[in-house]
Amino acid sequence: MVFTRILFAESISLTGMKTVVLEPFFHKTKEQIGIRFERDNSLQKVVKRIWQAKWSQSNKFWYVPLSRDSYDRICKAFNGKAELDITVLKQYLEKRKKVQATKVPKPLPMQIDSQVVSMPRGSITRPSAAFNISSENLHALKLTVQHLMLKAYSASTIRTYRGELLVYFQQLGNHPAQTLTTEDVKRYLQKCLQDGLSENTIHSRTNALKYYYEQVLGRQKFFFEIPRPKKHLQLPKVLGELELTRLFNAISNKKHKAILFMAYSAGLRVSEVVNIKLRDVDSDRMQLFVEKSKGKKDRYVTLSPVLLDVLRNYIRLCKPRPKVYLFEGQGDPGTQYSARSAQKVFQLARIRAGINKEVSFHCLRHSFATHILEKGVDIRYIKDILGHFSIKTTERYLHVKKEQLIHIPSPLDDIWKKGAIEW
Repeated sequence: MVFTRILFAESISLTGMKTVVLEPFFHKTKEQIGIRFERDNSLQKVVKRIWQAKWSQSNKFWYVPLSRDSYDRICKAFNGKAELDITVLKQYLEKRKKVQATKVPKPLPMQIDSQVVSMPRGSITRPSAAFNISSENLHALKLTVQHLMLKAYSASTIRTYRGELLVYFQQLGNHPAQTLTTEDVKRYLQKCLQDGLSENTIHSRTNALKYYYEQVLGRQKFFFEIPRPKKHLQLPKVLGELELTRLFNAISNKKHKAILFMAYSAGLRVSEVVNIKLRDVDSDRMQLFVEKSKGKKDRYVTLSPVLLDVLRNYIRLCKPRPKVYLFEGQGDPGTQYSARSAQKVFQLARIRAGINKEVSFHCLRHSFATHILEKGVDIRYIKDILGHFSIKTTERYLHVKKEQLIHIPSPLDDIWKKGAIEW
């Protein structure tokens, strides 16, 4: 998005002339500049000549898309004919700049002071919830996002923390978050539970609040006396071998098939599958290198002989051939396939296979772990294969040596040997 600086006084004063008020509003989820004035035939003729100007029957005023070009056209059209009052528009753009500075992963550089406002050439598609919080708490949100970015947290984590704090700040209204005590936060979290929020959501919000108060504000042990609700222990949803066979056979596209094979064969997350590069496939050592996975953790996983053949056939038939990532999108060469697209591939295959279980792409990872556990692989190995940080995630067992991981067979090989999967 291109930004251009334009000179803005509080209003363009032309003594004795009629006043035209410019104000922001949303029409069909898009930003607009409302052009409001008392009924006047001469001004009606002027505004009708402005390009893209439309009449809002519900609001009873004219409007144009909010952009630098639109503003320039308004100024030119009314020059010498009316004075422009832009006070409300200027206030909106100043708040907009503060809201944009909290966005993830990069703030939008809208430079605003008492005399200068940056007007975007494009427009945002919906009003942000951040507009509803006070200026002081908006500044706190900006500081938190900035702190998380400097600590090199993932974009996903930053978005989660920002979203939880946004809800919290909205409920505080004009009350500054930094003035709250531990007891205040306790009462807030208690109300969240009483309102029906899940234990997982409470944990997520608590993590965000803890980060703000202890990391950003530097209040040590601010959450020491705040208990956390016990999480519901959810068992992983798993597909059986017959269901997996139907799933794999439900799609014929070689690329889509290879994506599902890779996820199940090595127990990969969807983000890990789409992040695999051509150079990460080591056919000599029969390993896949998973780089900067969850928690920025690298690991090696077994490369199934069946998967290797599948990948070689896929690349041979793929046009255009991938250049950087193993699975690339339809855009510019070298851009990775999106995780959302991979999830859609899975859901399409699930529906076609007649699998009625409410499962997601991630169930391929769960199925992999469950099946190799059932085949006798020690859970200590599985912890390292899946890249879990804590042994508690996979059960309480010891670490194993990384070099032993390449000797663990993939469960995909066993299904393939039965000759039921089509390729």
